[in-house]
Amino acid sequence: MNRKWLVPGIIIGVLVLLAAVVVGGYNGLVGQRENVNNKFSNLESQYQRRADLVPNLVSTVKGAANFEQDTLTQVTEARAKATSISIDPSNATPEQLAQYQQSQGELSQALGRLLAVTENYPELKAVAAFQDLQVQLEGTENRIAVARQDYNGAVTTYNTSISRFPANVTAALFGFDRFETFKADQGAENAPAVEFNS
Repeated sequence: MNRKWLVPGIIIGVLVLLAAVVVGGYNGLVGQRENVNNKFSNLESQYQRRADLVPNLVSTVKGAANFEQDTLTQVTEARAKATSISIDPSNATPEQLAQYQQSQGELSQALGRLLAVTENYPELKAVAAFQDLQVQLEGTENRIAVARQDYNGAVTTYNTSISRFPANVTAALFGFDRFETFKADQGAENAPAVEFNS
């Protein structure tokens, strides 16, 4: 083999290897970023499912005699606020994500109050439509919890990848930024007080 081709051959080989690492890293990061966006879309779908149940729930509850109008108003207003906020997770600041999370949390709290108040209306609890909506709502809340967990898991994997070498170089070159995760709701660290009355 001719020595004059040895050095250029090594340089070309190193460049080809480097290009393969960059292309592979880039494609891997694109896949992970799209996975995060997909998980966020799944979460939004579950929030939308819950929001879609609210009008039927409110209509069913309105049928109960003397039902607390303030509670229904709070649920309706919380739904309107929750559905009015939309964000792009790839460009979301921690403040925007917190605002989005807070509006969804307010809807959860309003629905929780509504369901707690319905305990005072045995005739409402006997209505099949209400029972069905209540089951659907509980199932949706569980789906929301799973979807948030899945989103946070995908974000953690992605954020870890863009922080590790050599992917961090590729991420910096091509503008792969960190995603924000959902945090625990304020006060979630405090266990609820349980009282048993005899």
